[in-house]
Parts: sequence; structure tokens; C-alpha cells
Amino acid sequence: MEIQGSNYKKRTQKDYSLSLKLQVVQEIKQGLLTPTGTLGKYGVQATSTVRTWLKKYGNFDYQYTIRKDMSKTPEQRILDLEQQVLLLEKQKNRAVHLADRADKKAILFDMMIDYTEKEFNIPIRKKQEPK
Repeated sequence: MEIQGSNYKKRTQKDYSLSLKLQVVQEIKQGLLTPTGTLGKYGVQATSTVRTWLKKYGNFDYQYTIRKDMSKTPEQRILDLEQQVLLLEKQKNRAVHLADRADKKAILFDMMIDYTEKEFNIPIRKKQEPK
């Protein structure tokens, strides 16, 4: 497929010769070309192909590179912390609600047992004797 006014030619992955790969790697190392620039100049399909060539034929050891996340600005950190505070407050309120509900439930069950024991004259609770 040819695009008018361009050197672009659609290629398959096996079309690239070793000399082309080495030339591209050399130009990138010298700073004459960027991996994105190879797309237009040599008709390479993707920058990932060029990165593979750099790993394979370049002398830089990509295995030991350290990916460093961009540090957040103070404003971003403040926003993140505010979001965490809101989430923790919601969780705390939910825990308080559940604890209050459990307390009320226990009181209600005790009242029901007391009423049943009194009304029907039946001992429901076991009295534990010390051993």
C-alpha cells in the first residue's frame, strides 16, 4: 500500500533485513532518529518493533532498567489523602452503625427471653454453676 508523497510501504514482520535493523539501532543511539521517527523514514510498522530491536541489537541492558513512577504534586497528594479520609469516615460510620444495631439486637433478644421466661414460667437460660 502506497501513500502519495510518502516513503511508507506496508511491510510484514519478516521484511526487515538485519542491516536495516542495525542501521535503525545505530541512528537511534546516535540521537539522529527517535523510535517514532522510524515509522515514517523506514516504514517500520510500530515503535514496539523498534524497541525490540534496541533490546536485541543495542548494547544497553534493558533487563536492569528501573521504572520510576512520576511523583505526585502536593496538590495531588492532598486530594488523594482527602479521598482516603472520606473513605475511612464512611467505613467508620458503617462500623458504628453495625455495632449499634448488634447492641440493640442483643438487648431485644434478652428482653424477649426475659418476657418468655416470665410469661410461660419456663427457664430458658441455663444457669452455669462454678466448678
